[in-house]
Amino acid sequence: MLDALPLPHPFDRRAGAATLRRATSGDIDALITLLADDPISAARGDVASDTDRDAYETALEEILADPSNDLLVVEIDVAVVGTLQLTSIPGMARRGSRRLLVEAVRVRSDLRSSGIGSAVMHWVADAAAPALGAVLVQLTSDAARTEAHRFYERLGYVGSHVGFKYNVPRD
Repeated sequence: MLDALPLPHPFDRRAGAATLRRATSGDIDALITLLADDPISAARGDVASDTDRDAYETALEEILADPSNDLLVVEIDVAVVGTLQLTSIPGMARRGSRRLLVEAVRVRSDLRSSGIGSAVMHWVADAAAPALGAVLVQLTSDAARTEAHRFYERLGYVGSHVGFKYNVPRD
């Protein structure tokens, strides 16, 4: 875990109070549900199938055990309503600068546009990145997520690069 992160972090959104905190193994069902609640993730196989539970549990354990990674959740009234993964990456480029990678940002569909995403992403840039010594916050977003792209641009993120992925064939 990224122990230097200032967590838990309370914040207000338009509809009331929320808390950003580290995920625990007890959050697994809510995390699986958040992934399946997203149409693009669901199209990739995140459909909340019981047969995939072991894979999700293993992934969560690995993320939380890796000191360069953390998985965070947004909680409102003890319900997990959002998540994101952070990875601290040391680098040679930019004169040896550290980057903070943001991945798998999800907010429950009925709470999108409620201020949760903005509050979390402001915390990433204003609190998490400085706490970790990162000079750059970066993220990738599926090309089909045009609303998400507008959201990130409103927050000051710049679409400066083109990303590529390669699906490794499975046996």
